[in-house]
Amino acid sequence: GRPQGERLQLLLRRSQEAKNCAYCPYSRFPVGAALLTAGGEIFSGCNVENACYSLGVCAERTAIQKAISEGHTSFRAMAIASDMGDHFITPCGACRQVMREFGTDWDVYLTKADGSYIVKKLEELLPLSFGPEDLKK
Repeated sequence: GRPQGERLQLLLRRSQEAKNCAYCPYSRFPVGAALLTAGGEIFSGCNVENACYSLGVCAERTAIQKAISEGHTSFRAMAIASDMGDHFITPCGACRQVMREFGTDWDVYLTKADGSYIVKKLEELLPLSFGPEDLKK
């Protein structure tokens, strides 16, 4: 199920902390993400830009890659943080597709700079998606 209480607060806090590590000298748009595995571990990530813009990587994909590299492939939730004032941060299309690789029934906490959030299922963020099971059809 959904993280609650202290676990949810930790997930949200870790996304904020990750945002503070972002390397974004070009866009000046820091983003942090914290990913909760099915086993209860949290992996965080930040965006990392590059002078060759296409080589940068988003916070969401950084967190997923860290979790995968440590042997985790089942996820329960992700929190995403930015400094977007009055707007909730949302993952880009590429990140949504990478997240989709690991199922559609997990929660994504979209936050505002003030710490408020809304929760969406990944399925809501990427409807009618293509996933690993579609390769077997």
